[in-house]
Order: sequence, then structure tokens, then C-alpha cells
Amino acid sequence: MALTPQEKAERTYNFTADFFDDPALGFWDRCGRQMVGLLDLEPGMRVLDVCCGTGASALPAAKAVGNGGRVIGVDLAENLLELARQKAKAVQSGNIEFLKADMTELPFGHESFDAVIIVFGIFFVPDMVGQVRKLWSLVRPGGKLGIATWGPRFFEPAYTEWKAALITLAPEWVTDFNPWDRITTVEAVQRLIEEGLSGDDKGMGREVKVVAEECGHTLSSPEDFWRIALGSGLRWVIEQVGESKSMVLKKILLQRLTERPDGPVRSIETNAIYGIARKLPG
Repeated sequence: MALTPQEKAERTYNFTADFFDDPALGFWDRCGRQMVGLLDLEPGMRVLDVCCGTGASALPAAKAVGNGGRVIGVDLAENLLELARQKAKAVQSGNIEFLKADMTELPFGHESFDAVIIVFGIFFVPDMVGQVRKLWSLVRPGGKLGIATWGPRFFEPAYTEWKAALITLAPEWVTDFNPWDRITTVEAVQRLIEEGLSGDDKGMGREVKVVAEECGHTLSSPEDFWRIALGSGLRWVIEQVGESKSMVLKKILLQRLTERPDGPVRSIETNAIYGIARKLPG
């Protein structure tokens, strides 16, 4: 029986827990902090972080809202949630909790948060517009919804070498389409948010701002990209091909990353797009 997108995401990111917080994947924290900064959170606010991972957005949000505020992080991957709890405990953050929950069936009341955040998660559901609508319904008047997704050229040029290596070993796992490919431009994110908010039956006014960030992520060596694969959505393929083939895949990939005509890959693109919608008070 085929897995639902949510089931596949849950399994994939449970696999990634052993490398998700590896230094090679520092872009998680960078993008989480950027999203929180764009939301201008204030002390005392109540915040929901959907697809929270190990707390890249939730932890800086908890710091921003202070002891008088509250942050709830939800994710399907229990292994990532456990890491998030450990990190919150380490910094003695008492205003945050992490819960396992499916973003399509969140157990929270209408307009119960000052801010709702979803970083690199909205594309995991087939109906992104419907999901935006659900998240928007959780935002109080005056509150904000923040959505972050990957920009163009995801992990390039290393991603091209990843696909080329995979073609030589397990071509059946090569795809020219990823879930995030649906929203890799400012226009696509703007359209997604506007369509999701258009279903607001109260006709609540809103302001929408979309910001593109072009960013490179330095690799200390080509080996870093293998660690990134282990700690990201690429892990699904590694698990499916099995241990012996994955070691061959690693060897081919590192060779390709090292022997490119223009020299070894020393950085990858981690461009992101941030959409912020504010629900205007009546």
C-alpha cells in the first residue's frame, strides 16, 4: 500500500534525526531565525510552529516572546521532537512545548495564536491552498502567518551531482520533481498565500509580504553534502536503496563532487522564500 505524503514525511524525518542537527546542516537554524525575525514577535505572544523539526524556529520564537509568552512546536517525526525537547531543556526554555501532530488535523481552537509559523513544511501536503487556509484560521486578528519554502536551485550544484550519481546506481529513484518545486518563486508563494487567505469567510483584511533570500551554504569538504543528504529529505532514497548500495552511492557522489570540471563543490545554494501575512484587526 502506498504511503500518504504525511506518512512518507514522518518516516523520512525520523530517519534524519541522527544527522538533522549536524553542523553541515546549519541552514536549518539560519532560516528558522530569519523567519522569526521577519515576524517581529513581541513578549507575551502565543506562537505555533508547524513542522517544527528540532526547534530551528520554535526556540528563537520562545526567546522572543519571553516568559510571559508561549510557543508550541508540532511535528510528525517523534525523533526530531525528542531532540527539540532536549535542546529546550539545555537552554532552560520553560515557555515551550513540543507535540506530535499532523498539520492537517491540528488540535487547536480558532484564532488561538498571535503567530503561526511553518518553515519548509507547507509543500508536504497535496492541497497547499487548503492547508494555508487551515493555518490562517488559527491566527488571531492582528496576528501573522509565516511560511518559508525553498527558493530556486535547491542544493545546487551538488543536487545535480546527486541525481547523476543516483542514475548510475538506482535510476528508479531519480525524480525531476520534488514537492517544493511547486513554490520556488516569489510569485508562486504570493499566489499560494493569496489563494489560501481568499477563503476567509469573514472577509478579514490582510497584508501580505513575500521576501526572497539568496544564500550560499559553505561546505568544509564534499563529505559535508553526504551528511546533508543524511539529515534532509534526501535520506528517504538512501534508506530505500539499502546499506550496501548507499555506500556505493556515497562513493560515486563524492567523486563527482570532487572531480567537477570547474573544481570541487565548495558551497551549495540554500535560497529561501519567506511569506508573511498579517490578519488586520476588524
